[in-house]
Amino acid sequence: MAPEIIGLLMIGGMLFGIFIGFPISFTLIFLGLTFGYWGFGKLVFFLLTLQFYGTMMESTLTAVPLFVFMGILMERANLMERLFDSVQQLLSRLRGALYLAVMFVATLFAAATGIVGASVTLLGIMAGKTMIRSGYDTRLSAGLITAGGTLGILIPPSIMLIVMGPVLEVPVTTLFAAAILPGILLATLFTGYAMLRCRLDPSLAPMLPMDQRPADLRAAWLGFIKGLVPPAALVLAALGSIIFGFATPTEGAACGAFGAFLLTIAYRRLTFAALTDSLIKTLEISVLILFLVAASNFFGAVFARLGTPTMLTEALLALDLPPYVILAMVMAAIFLLGWPLEWVPIVLIVVPFLLPLITALGFDLVWFGILVAVNLQTAWLSPPVALSAYFLKGVVPEWSLDDIYMGMLQFMGLQLLALVLIILFPAIALWLPQLIYG
Repeated sequence: MAPEIIGLLMIGGMLFGIFIGFPISFTLIFLGLTFGYWGFGKLVFFLLTLQFYGTMMESTLTAVPLFVFMGILMERANLMERLFDSVQQLLSRLRGALYLAVMFVATLFAAATGIVGASVTLLGIMAGKTMIRSGYDTRLSAGLITAGGTLGILIPPSIMLIVMGPVLEVPVTTLFAAAILPGILLATLFTGYAMLRCRLDPSLAPMLPMDQRPADLRAAWLGFIKGLVPPAALVLAALGSIIFGFATPTEGAACGAFGAFLLTIAYRRLTFAALTDSLIKTLEISVLILFLVAASNFFGAVFARLGTPTMLTEALLALDLPPYVILAMVMAAIFLLGWPLEWVPIVLIVVPFLLPLITALGFDLVWFGILVAVNLQTAWLSPPVALSAYFLKGVVPEWSLDDIYMGMLQFMGLQLLALVLIILFPAIALWLPQLIYG
């Protein structure tokens, strides 16, 4: 049998294994060894060693556990809860104040940690009960919280972008710079949609009762500044040092983690038990990601050695379709894969297969990476997996899953609108990297 056909059978085996629930990492290693030995013999064992060693020696990936630790510590310090309360007080005289407060905190928390589950959970804890008491619309509230939580997958320092950099073979710093404006675009679309709905139908967001409004606006502003400055300064220091070239991603992540550690001490939220739990959570998440990266790299190397990506690229190019039509087909495939799968297997398995095609079409890889990142945000809002729905349901049990799903679908449409805008206007993603790095 031709090696290219063996590669196709390997992909079929991978999809079958993932869909029936086998652990992804071990499935990839098993399939890589089996089909690799079938296709080119004992060389597959040397390839396994090379890929795992190369992944573990990749210095950029060191930033993953450091940023995860930074995000967990900021959650421990209750920095976002303080900020949410202050923003809510400051905007209490405005209709839809809670929607604005949720999106403001969600955007800042996305820049503090790339962990979507933590963002959705924290936003649900902070805003869910308050929105219920204030009579806010369930679907719009649930959709905004889950959509705001997904910003962590895009806005730097996104864990996904750190993993995607070596896959695309582009600097992580460039991806960080390219993701800032698309992240702001999405936050603006989410906020604008919620406020427009409130304007058209005031019953969606009743005004806060007088007894919940601050008597002294000066005190409200002071509380807002106190709540904003510590997390904002930490994020700007860590992220700014990376983007402007003062530090590598790993060094910036280390500074951010140390800063979060000091803030946790300053707010008297650090105990030995809390530190131990944070370290264990960091270890669990980091091992999960890094082991999957190594397994995916090995699987992709076997697939490439079999020659299947070249065969598929040549077949698509032979169709003689316009490049943007092929790009639309690629984006549609990623969008559909995002329904049953999370971002990790798509970034580590699917994207490497597409790279020869994207390169042959002449598209910018940084721009393509941002398109994939925006596209994969829909994976968190699309049933049946839609992990954001379960995170939110866990902390706000009063909301039904049906209402949460219906709320999420509205904002998934806005994510697709942002994807189209970035395709039509590539400068949204490419202007800032060109400005900074020339």
